[in-house]
Amino acid sequence: MNKHQEVKKHMSKEIIAKKAAVVDGIKDQFDNAVSAVVMNYRGLTVDEVTALRKELRDAGVKMEVIKNTYLRRAADLSGYKGLDELFTGPTAIAFSQEDVAAPARIVKKYAKQFDALELKGGFIEGKVATLEQLDELAGLPDREGMLSMLLSVLQAPIRNVAYAVKAVAE
Repeated sequence: MNKHQEVKKHMSKEIIAKKAAVVDGIKDQFDNAVSAVVMNYRGLTVDEVTALRKELRDAGVKMEVIKNTYLRRAADLSGYKGLDELFTGPTAIAFSQEDVAAPARIVKKYAKQFDALELKGGFIEGKVATLEQLDELAGLPDREGMLSMLLSVLQAPIRNVAYAVKAVAE
């Protein structure tokens, strides 16, 4: 083996190691996320993508544009079968580690505003989700909305007792 072949072989090993490290990082995102949505963003302006990214980031969601081959490999390593067909064409993925509904809710909101944004699919708590399931998830209120609903439910019995005491007193 001549010197040129040795250098080329060494560079190939370095490139493979770098790619493996990238895939490992993406796999960690799959493993740590409670949900994620995959979308086609082609046709959005820079301002529209920036607005989408900002709202996702404000909700604790990380949106990334990642090579499809890396996504396929990381999804397979994380045990997500059935996501491969989503990783075609220009693909962005939004991972959430806390709020299960946030990625679907925000992407659906922007998809209504911008026809160019297309929700392809995703996963919810370790399971590949259909578009219908993501639609249902997107319809759920955010954390503050759910807490407000819970508070309302908890206050109802107390309010009813107060009304009954008032009626008896009158």
